[in-house]
Amino acid sequence: MNKKSSNKKYLTAVILCAVFGVVGIHHFYVERYLMGVLDLTLFVFTIYFCFIQDNPMLFSLGIFLGIIDFIHTIYVTLILLIGEYKDGKGCLITYPNQKI
Repeated sequence: MNKKSSNKKYLTAVILCAVFGVVGIHHFYVERYLMGVLDLTLFVFTIYFCFIQDNPMLFSLGIFLGIIDFIHTIYVTLILLIGEYKDGKGCLITYPNQKI
């Protein structure tokens, strides 16, 4: 299989994922817009259900959505760190001196 290296900067993607991961900013940077919208939506609903609503059931739903978003962010961060994450064009975002 022919793998191509992305023109997206590895360090930028890792920093965005580490700092703004639950919001999904890193997905927008690497042109994975659908995943970015999904992460952003999960984040907004988590904030809404946990801090704006007074209903305990919706608070529980907010906690659940937040946990899902957090687990997804950790997964993406790990995949990014080992150099196996692909950008929106299917190219690997490689760490410096990574052989593909």
